[in-house]
Amino acid sequence: MTTADVLIEIGTEELPPRALPTLSRAFAEEVIRGLREAELDFGPLTPYATPRRLALWIRAVATRQADKTVERRGPALTASFDEDGNPTPAALGFARSCGVTVDELDRCENDKGGWLCHRYQQPGRESAELLPDIVNQALARLPIPKRMRWGAHEQEFVRPVHWVVLMQGGEVVRGEVLGLPTGNITFGHRFHHPGEIALYAAEDYEVFLSERGHVVPSFEIRRERIREQVAAVAAGLGGEALLDEALLDEVTALVEWPVALAGRFEEKFLDVPHEALIQTMQDNQKYFPVVGPDGALLPHFITVANIESRDPAQVVEGNERVIRPRFADAAFFWEQDRRQPLESHLEALKHVLFQQRLGSLYDKTERVARLTRHIAAAIGADVELAERAAWLCKCDLMTKMVYEFPEMQGIAGRYYALHDGESPLVAQAIEDHYKPRHAGDELPHGGVGQSVALADKLDTLLGIFAIGQKPTGTRDPFGLRRAALGVLRTLIEEGLDLDLRELLQQAAAAFPAEVAAAEAVDSCFSYVLERLKAYYQDRSIAADVIDAVLVLQPPRPLDVDRRIRAVATFRALPEAEALAAANKRIGNILRKAGETAGGAVDPELLREPAERALYEAMTGLEPAVTQAFDAGDYTEGLTRLAGLRPVVDRFFDEVMVMAEDAALRRNRLALLARLQGLFLRVADLSRLQH
Repeated sequence: MTTADVLIEIGTEELPPRALPTLSRAFAEEVIRGLREAELDFGPLTPYATPRRLALWIRAVATRQADKTVERRGPALTASFDEDGNPTPAALGFARSCGVTVDELDRCENDKGGWLCHRYQQPGRESAELLPDIVNQALARLPIPKRMRWGAHEQEFVRPVHWVVLMQGGEVVRGEVLGLPTGNITFGHRFHHPGEIALYAAEDYEVFLSERGHVVPSFEIRRERIREQVAAVAAGLGGEALLDEALLDEVTALVEWPVALAGRFEEKFLDVPHEALIQTMQDNQKYFPVVGPDGALLPHFITVANIESRDPAQVVEGNERVIRPRFADAAFFWEQDRRQPLESHLEALKHVLFQQRLGSLYDKTERVARLTRHIAAAIGADVELAERAAWLCKCDLMTKMVYEFPEMQGIAGRYYALHDGESPLVAQAIEDHYKPRHAGDELPHGGVGQSVALADKLDTLLGIFAIGQKPTGTRDPFGLRRAALGVLRTLIEEGLDLDLRELLQQAAAAFPAEVAAAEAVDSCFSYVLERLKAYYQDRSIAADVIDAVLVLQPPRPLDVDRRIRAVATFRALPEAEALAAANKRIGNILRKAGETAGGAVDPELLREPAERALYEAMTGLEPAVTQAFDAGDYTEGLTRLAGLRPVVDRFFDEVMVMAEDAALRRNRLALLARLQGLFLRVADLSRLQH
């Protein structure tokens, strides 16, 4: 079978920058899927993505499908011939549809019977015939929320398509993709080389575009080039660039020929909170901020142009002119907001709706302050400072700075609180109560911030559950998944041994009676605990270990963490498989026995040596195991219980649990219930899989 490299390029108007990496990955995956469905062998694949093109270089693609034997199944033998052995109309019709006589048909049989069949050799098709359809289908399956039409075309895509390259080896694969004829002509940079570039082989693509067209087609190479250029420019300024990875991706998706340039702004703007300046540079202007060796912001920024200008000073001056009014606005808001204390905004919160049935932001603040006091006392934090932070935590939402820069909520509050002379702990808690803002974000610092952060998230979770608006598979407008994970991470990773159900009950007490929040405690508790599955799976904990613990619904997440880690350790022991099976067997026996499985064990009724051995081993271990479990040392307790394996195995080998004698039966069931109860102090081990 011969092979040839295949080149595919879709030339477009500028593609959405944030979607470009996703589109590139999906295009590669869908073309691979199409090749596999067409049964075409292929080698390594290299994707390319720029603002104006999606492309693939696929090596060693089979030039045609392999021939294959096809078997077509016909009627059953019993329906194919009459009593005299003559073919029935069913057999004749099948043979006719296959283009052969009945005598030329094969007979196929298995243990279910026999039937007529027709086997024939189907020649493979040329891959050049298949490739246009493979590309069209791949493009149709891309994750594009809204497609558009252009010109007189009926075809739809994320942006208008202007050219299509489709080559196999050195030849053009003739066909249509998105209504355009395929060819070997690509185009370079919109300004540096807007003319045609003829390609003669797939391996020409990257070299021709880079050397002739002023285009770096590889997303990864372009990304690293930007990283290196920006770092070098920052070093020349005596600082270091803040290279946010998401921004780096977005800038990479905005340019085809990156050129990093340094700009400057007036030092007076450094009096404004640096977070506002950085947000403006990164989010609004797609600039990279520069910090000095001490981490402080420098009055410089780095922009990445999509052109190698003959007069780069003009490009820099234009960017400086654009950013100046944005910084001036931030400075104005900073000055205006500091003219009144942060606390003065409390009254305005009464006029801002949090949720129609849950009241205003002021109502929420009251509830959060009440719950904060309870949490702060429970974890030994300063109750008065925690409550003060709770009352102030939403006030910055009414400031001009946050109105203009929403991402500054909490951060602006910290600055304004410090300006007002509030305790640094209160100021930090105002910022920290939003943490973690996203996956992998840092957690709130210290007991004051942790108290407010937990109270705020728990109030939101329970309130939204109480009004029946819990998240669905596609909608989570109040960010409850993020809030639930934030609560769990704070409790577990900060070592706060609090009862989650009790916290939700405390939160419920602050809601008006008509909200009926207490009725939502159980469902909200289960929802939050359910988030632990994703939390631990991200940490490579086996699903059955997580399930074995969560099925018991322990109320303290920190305790859940200890149990899960102990069960994960236990699962690796050689005794674990047998004891898990024994627990499953015990559970089945006790479930069938029903109420008769309770009661205390009577040592006088232990007749068999195996049951006496189990009883004595359990009795000997129980004090140390119970002490370990009471102390939260589940690993120690389970390791000791693993020593019961020999006596448990012997018990099931030698003892008939469901004895005819009712007293013996009840006693043996009580013995098993006592054994099961020991393991259930940690987890339901019957759920472990091996």
